[in-house]
Amino acid sequence: MNRFAITAVLALSTALSGCNLAPNYTRPGAVVPPSFPQGGPYPRAKTDAPDVTKIGWRAFFTDPRLQAVIDAGLANNRDLRIAAGNVLQARAQYRVQRADLLPTVNATGGATFTNNALGAGGGAGAVGAGAGAGAGTGATGGGSTDFQIYQGQIGISAFELDLFGRIRNLSRAAQEQYFASEEAQRAARISLIAEIATAWLTMASDQEQLRLSRETLKAFAETSRLTRAQFEIGVASELEARQADTNYQGTRNDIAALTAKIAQDKNALDLLVGAPVATEQLPNGLAANRLTREALPGNLDSSILLSRPDVLQAEHQLIAQNANIGAARAAFFPQISLTAALGTISTALSGLFSGGSYTYSVGPTIGLPLFDAGRNKGNLDYARASQVVAQATYERAVQTAFREVADALAQRGTIEEQVSAQSARVNSAEVAGRLSDARYRAGVDSFLVALDAQRTAYAARLQLVTTRLTQESNMVELYRALGGGLAEPTPR
Repeated sequence: MNRFAITAVLALSTALSGCNLAPNYTRPGAVVPPSFPQGGPYPRAKTDAPDVTKIGWRAFFTDPRLQAVIDAGLANNRDLRIAAGNVLQARAQYRVQRADLLPTVNATGGATFTNNALGAGGGAGAVGAGAGAGAGTGATGGGSTDFQIYQGQIGISAFELDLFGRIRNLSRAAQEQYFASEEAQRAARISLIAEIATAWLTMASDQEQLRLSRETLKAFAETSRLTRAQFEIGVASELEARQADTNYQGTRNDIAALTAKIAQDKNALDLLVGAPVATEQLPNGLAANRLTREALPGNLDSSILLSRPDVLQAEHQLIAQNANIGAARAAFFPQISLTAALGTISTALSGLFSGGSYTYSVGPTIGLPLFDAGRNKGNLDYARASQVVAQATYERAVQTAFREVADALAQRGTIEEQVSAQSARVNSAEVAGRLSDARYRAGVDSFLVALDAQRTAYAARLQLVTTRLTQESNMVELYRALGGGLAEPTPR
């Protein structure tokens, strides 16, 4: 090929290098209201509240033991390691795909040794001339000539000139999948922090209920013993004795169930952390003081959801499918590949890089799909269908995020009232228990009324612990739903 043809091919490649057949990407329109619900059960936004996404988890979770457990989980959790491995895989795949944008340069060397027999006739052989010449000898009636050729070259093989953006779109798709895997890792990190905190708080709540049950068991055991003794001497009825024993046995059952549940809580915590949690890092009942910071957003604009890792992951996957359409479209157009080499050739190894002859070759090829039995059309249809699925997945991710935040806000707006009401209920139940006992001793009420008051007070105290757990867990869920937990460096 002459220089004009080479120049023409390169000029055409440069002119068309900006051709991209992928659809122009635009983020899908809003599929949720512009702001979160307000009024009714929903709290008002606090204008002076900090940006939740800027609050690191160490600042949000104030208990040092819980902080240590979360630290261990971030270091050992297997799901997080899988997510990190997926990032490495996607990054490597992107590098492989991106490499197709540039030619692969190879260096090769070789030697050819040929022995040709001479026909009839005598005479001394002479050293041949020319690129393929070698030393030869001959004799009357026969002889031979040896040829030795050495060559070395540097060249590119079948480099596709990306005129219609096929390779660039495949590279873009791989890049977006890599970005999506990074967002998936960030989402896994947020979820893990929230899951560990919730499991730790659940264990603390169960420990607190176990403590209350054990305290109550002592009182119920004494009441049951006294009532049984009174029944045996005819002072109390069998109904009263049986009711007292019912309270006692019911509390025994609660203790056994809570003991098993705490062991299960520990197992769940160990699984989340990825290693046994040290005893000194475990909770010791649900503390009276709050273990989490306020996580109410300063503004209730739903656009905050667009920065959640799971939403960003879905968007990157949508962009990747958009690029795949461009690659599928480009397959309908000609593909031009270029093979070129530059090297030297010599009859002596010592003269390969000094006295040899320089050689070069350029060989462009062009391929135009004429008949493929519908393969390219099928690939394009598949890419378009995948984009539809990816867009629906993205929209669902936004809607799911909106619902999670709205649910957490609805509970946040009423949980303070629930805690206040349950605390008042406990106080009233305890006072009622004391009054019922006094009325029984004064002969005004039967002992059954006092026993029922004791059981009511016990149930109210257990329910208060559950309500306080709901309060703490709600803060954790709202923090997670708003994308909190990423302010500190993500381990790689």
